[in-house]
Amino acid sequence: VTKKQIASAYQEVDSELAPALKLAAERIRSFHTAQKEGIWSGVTKLDSGQLIRPLERIGIYAPGGTASYPSTVLMTAIPARVAGVKEVILVTPPGLNGTVSPPTLVAADIAGVDRIFSVGGAQAIAALAFGTKSIPKVDKIFGPGNIFVVLAKKMVYGVVGIDGLQGPSEVLIIAGETANPKYCAADLLAQAEHDPLASAILITTSQRLAEEVNQEVEQQLKDLPRRAIATESLNNRGKIIVVNEVDEAIELANLYAPEHLCLMVDRATSYLDKV
Repeated sequence: VTKKQIASAYQEVDSELAPALKLAAERIRSFHTAQKEGIWSGVTKLDSGQLIRPLERIGIYAPGGTASYPSTVLMTAIPARVAGVKEVILVTPPGLNGTVSPPTLVAADIAGVDRIFSVGGAQAIAALAFGTKSIPKVDKIFGPGNIFVVLAKKMVYGVVGIDGLQGPSEVLIIAGETANPKYCAADLLAQAEHDPLASAILITTSQRLAEEVNQEVEQQLKDLPRRAIATESLNNRGKIIVVNEVDEAIELANLYAPEHLCLMVDRATSYLDKV
């Protein structure tokens, strides 16, 4: 992807998107800067401690094609930059028009990605792991993908480092009487639209809220570009469960152990020790 294509991407996105991505980038950068500065040393008489040493070159896989994931770019490239990684490579599949989505390009520019390659799927993972004439071999691969990407990462692990094997998206929301049904519905759909295999679950202590969230999900689905995928996900793996108290909801959440857990209850931080 050329610098000219990246520059033109700014003209193709919504006027509010670039400022929003920049704000998100600032917050992500602040978090990881504090994380790095919190490394300790000299806490025992043996002067044991921990030091961060950046990798030389990392590869990021950002899903694309039928959807755009600029947040993936920010969440992976910015920590690498904070750590001091010398070169950040991004691979992402093109859309139906044959080009990388403008939001992804804008996010990559904001995050400080060095080079972008329009390639996706298992072959993109192989290219990062072994290198090609145009795509350099990296030290470690980061980022989620579909089942083919995940299995490719599993196969190249050992040849190259990987961040992990991310499965289909999961979210479990524990919501109390005062939770906003619009926010609950939006968070459920944000994961459901990822994949037909995604799971979106709400556990609430309020029958009223359960009904309002169900109505809000149906309403928001009408305007969702990936409505078909989200609907399939919700029909197969979506649930709204009503319980008597928050502690019961947390017990269920601990058994399920979701990828994402949202506590939309009063005094949410007071429940953290139970999770």
